[in-house]
Amino acid sequence: MKKEKSIPGPVSKAGTIPTRMGTWSTAKPVLKGKCTFCLFCWVFCPEGAISQDEANRKVTFNFEDCKGCGICVRECPTKAIEMVEVEGGR
Repeated sequence: MKKEKSIPGPVSKAGTIPTRMGTWSTAKPVLKGKCTFCLFCWVFCPEGAISQDEANRKVTFNFEDCKGCGICVRECPTKAIEMVEVEGGR
């Protein structure tokens, strides 16, 4: 039987080293209301900062984990998410 190789270093659920973004980000995602709950934003978020509420068919953003990269905005097929500037960080 072939032995699996282990990946060196820490790997989190989002595939990166867990880091709290806290107050340094200059933008945050905001749901504008046209969400179809396709979960593309959830799939592509590199920080795992998006949670899904299946009962209410909504997504929520955890701003402590979000780095403000905007990938969720780019991947949303209905353009339901927009980035809003945050003055002085969060």
